Amino acid sequence: MGQVLRRLQEVGIRPQDFLGFPIQDFARWDERETTTQQPRGSTIPAVALSTGFPDLANLPPELGLEVLSHLNATDLCLASCVWSQLANDELLWQSLCRSCWGSVSVYRHGRTAQFSYKQLFMLLDEACLTFNSDPFAGIGYLTSKGILEDRPIEIARFLHTTKRLWPNKKLEFLQQRTDVLECLVQLQNFQNQFLPNALRKFFKEVSAPQERGTTLTIMIENFSERFCTCNPKLGLGKDAVFVLCFSLIMLSVDLCSPHVKNKMSKREFIKNTCRAVAELSGDLAGHMYDNIYLAGHVAPKDFCS
Repeated sequence: MGQVLRRLQEVGIRPQDFLGFPIQDFARWDERETTTQQPRGSTIPAVALSTGFPDLANLPPELGLEVLSHLNATDLCLASCVWSQLANDELLWQSLCRSCWGSVSVYRHGRTAQFSYKQLFMLLDEACLTFNSDPFAGIGYLTSKGILEDRPIEIARFLHTTKRLWPNKKLEFLQQRTDVLECLVQLQNFQNQFLPNALRKFFKEVSAPQERGTTLTIMIENFSERFCTCNPKLGLGKDAVFVLCFSLIMLSVDLCSPHVKNKMSKREFIKNTCRAVAELSGDLAGHMYDNIYLAGHVAPKDFCS
């Protein structure tokens, strides 16, 4: 909001007139000098000599669009009160949509003449707010509007590329849509990543269930398969990675929980893990222990962002 007010000042619009109420900070508005006198014989346009922000309407359209492209949606809506044609340009709103929602079915469909990226932004923003309250209502809202196809891969792409969705709400949705969960895991890229780091990355996107059960087992099974696919030269099979994942989760609880007084030692972890996974080397098991000890739990506490 502050950015827009400053720009209103610089193009010669009184903020108190624009907002409809007096602003004390602009009492000396009439005393401000906004332009510099053009030197005699100078060929530089007067707008270039302005000490304030230039009127975007006087600039080439591509320059005006470049300036407005640095605004977020709220400031862009406010800027449209001054530069309506520029701030409502479809290219600006298309860029905002794709930066916030990387994959939506409507991007790949034929669009009608009435289609507007600005309207699409508002609908997607409303859907995210709804999802973070009721995930099934949020997805239903998108499918009912024709924005998102009700297919597992399309929903998975939306969940994977949208950062505004809360991980715990994703979990709530995926517990009942395992078909979407399987597609979502296949979209992950774990190439050349250390197993504890890859598991930590996955649980940041989708919260881990609070208790061990069917959902966690399905998540780890799909994760293990995908991890092996991304790292074919790892030397560990899917079953071995599956066992290691649960070992890392239990180690995380043991080392990070304040309720556990007698922590598992590095030697004990290496001994127990190598016994469960024959192809695992002691050095690799030791590195995994060090990672949990230094970097923390592989399934961090739920967060909303």
